[in-house]
Amino acid sequence: MKNDRVSIRSNQKTPGTQNDLASTANRRSFIKKTLAAAGAASVSAVPLAAQTSNGQLTPGDAAILRFLAAAEILETDFWVQYNELGGIPDSEVPGGSGNPAYTEALSNLDEDFPQYVHDNTDDEFTHQNFLNAYLMSKGAAPVNLEPFRTLPGSTATGSSGKLRLTNLMQLTLDTSWYTRYRSSTQNPDLNPNFVFPQAVPGLHSGQFTAIPRTDADLSPAAHLQAIANTAAFHMPTIEQGGNSLYPSLAQRVTNVEVLRILLSIGPTETCHFQIWHDKAGAAVSSPLAPLTDPTNGLTFPDLNSPPFGGEDFQTNLIMPEPCPFLSNSLPPCSIIRPTQTEGAAMGAVNFLTAMGLFIGQSPAFFRLLQDLARAADNARRLF
Repeated sequence: MKNDRVSIRSNQKTPGTQNDLASTANRRSFIKKTLAAAGAASVSAVPLAAQTSNGQLTPGDAAILRFLAAAEILETDFWVQYNELGGIPDSEVPGGSGNPAYTEALSNLDEDFPQYVHDNTDDEFTHQNFLNAYLMSKGAAPVNLEPFRTLPGSTATGSSGKLRLTNLMQLTLDTSWYTRYRSSTQNPDLNPNFVFPQAVPGLHSGQFTAIPRTDADLSPAAHLQAIANTAAFHMPTIEQGGNSLYPSLAQRVTNVEVLRILLSIGPTETCHFQIWHDKAGAAVSSPLAPLTDPTNGLTFPDLNSPPFGGEDFQTNLIMPEPCPFLSNSLPPCSIIRPTQTEGAAMGAVNFLTAMGLFIGQSPAFFRLLQDLARAADNARRLF
């Protein structure tokens, strides 16, 4: 399957999207009505001519922060689901009571897996809360997605049973980031047509759950381990997107304080990616791999053995391999990739949608996300 120019970008149409939202006036009207209905401040609270000199945000900076706040809210939602079942529910990250069998399957990848899930969830809470609080401190509208909390989640032991914004039970994962970060010759920013191989082809060709849907998913053991392995690949797949999104959007920021926010939060996404990149490697190496789910045929190969092997698949090579950057005439450099800024926000929405993370959401949800993404992508530096 042909890769997009940027892994977090996709040209496919988002389900539920309507073309009648093309006009800027209609998009602004929709965002205003949706946020108002959710109890948020009106978008018109941000003067269109506001400049950073008077303490308020430019419309572009506000749009970028608003899109990132929405992304962090969505990210927090699915991390909460992971923490309820396989993390450490406590006063820092409340909800759920844990699922011992699922937690054990995750711990087969790393005994500290539950702690990492807890800490990642805690981080995302702080990101969503900070970004919304900062927007309000500048007189700008925050983001409230609570009206879209309508999706049923897992009913397995340990789940809180709360309604969700995201769906972790029908995922289709693009695992080409795995080989993209190991490539020493290719950068999607410079060669958008290059196809990076999938690390786990099966995850890219079906729909699979990353959490036990019911207690029936707790056996057989190979099935539950495959669910845990799917989670182990979903986590870095998400975090590599944020890893690229923050530097991509930072190139459009005007206010140096807003730039500071993006440059401070973005690297934490990179920290998350590095952790989960390592855990994904455990799912595709001996002694846990190869593993085939007896209920659906999903296979996690041993990437250190034929027909795989070599540096493009070696599981302990989790640091970004130097690759071409900016120009093929310059020497290779170890970098975050991709960081092309054009269409970064809309690409993230399309990427998450193609993943199946929003299966079951309403057309209004997709319209709102696309409008927030358009506004962020239309932002331009004023200097």
